[in-house]
Amino acid sequence: MTTDTGIPPDSVLVTGAGGFIGSHLVDTLLDDGLRVTGLDNFCDFYAPALKQTNLHRAAAHPHCTIVTGDVRDDTVLETVFRETKPTAVVHLAAMTGVRPSLDRPTEYAAVNVEGTAALLQACVVSGCRNLLFASSSSVYGDGAKTPFSENEPVNRPVSPYAATKLAGELLCRTWHHLYGLPITCLRFFTVYGPRQRPDLAISKFMRCARDDTVATMFGDGTSSRDYTYVDDIITGIRAALDHPDGFRILNLGSDHPTTLHDLIETVRRVTGRPLHIAPAPAQPGDVHRTWADLTRVEAALGYRPQTPLVKGLRQQWQWMLGEAD
Repeated sequence: MTTDTGIPPDSVLVTGAGGFIGSHLVDTLLDDGLRVTGLDNFCDFYAPALKQTNLHRAAAHPHCTIVTGDVRDDTVLETVFRETKPTAVVHLAAMTGVRPSLDRPTEYAAVNVEGTAALLQACVVSGCRNLLFASSSSVYGDGAKTPFSENEPVNRPVSPYAATKLAGELLCRTWHHLYGLPITCLRFFTVYGPRQRPDLAISKFMRCARDDTVATMFGDGTSSRDYTYVDDIITGIRAALDHPDGFRILNLGSDHPTTLHDLIETVRRVTGRPLHIAPAPAQPGDVHRTWADLTRVEAALGYRPQTPLVKGLRQQWQWMLGEAD
């Protein structure tokens, strides 16, 4: 039995809409002529005002509805699904970040696991037939072969955050098995660009370069990440939205890992400013490297990232300078 509806969505619910990726997606969906409902609890993990700013343009759009609420609240979900009738859902709402999850593991489990289960059930009850779940490259842990393939066993997460994302994938697989709900789990690889969360490395480095303050480098600089520009991530999400197909797991990355040393030097070149670095020990829960194998997602969606790191960093830097004006 195929569960591919073959029908692109016309109304999309985006959870975590005020965040970095969520707000970019909302803007893109509106530009594409879709009706969008954005759900966000605007928590204080970082300044809620930044999320409100991210949604400033969308909130004024006639085809956009912004709802303040928690994905764990069944009443909120029932009301949103009844009143907006989404034909697809992109589930981005989550407690994010590896290091903070070590200090707040029960909160991460509550939001990321219970929230995902509540949303899956709301989809089933409402009859929604297309769900995208935002997973993470962190599920691969620290022992996976490179590049990371979706066929790789993922049974050794090294942080509470990674464990909750893996649990979310398992819940998605279960709901697909029980109810035939078409679900695509997208494993994002270190997304950067304008609106990036202020706690992430590139944002911190650029802010320190701008303000002439000292940035912390965790580890010896040899760790590497598959930095992926936000526009490429949005392109992958859009393609997955338009082509639901049973249950599947797909990487969304750049296939070009960069060491931390090289990233810091590139930030220096892009900003044209000194970047003072204070070394610190590697942090528990951090993996040494990530690298996306894009073979499966290219075959399924025709996905190929288009933004080289230097170009993407320049665009993030220009945005940061504009925010400071």
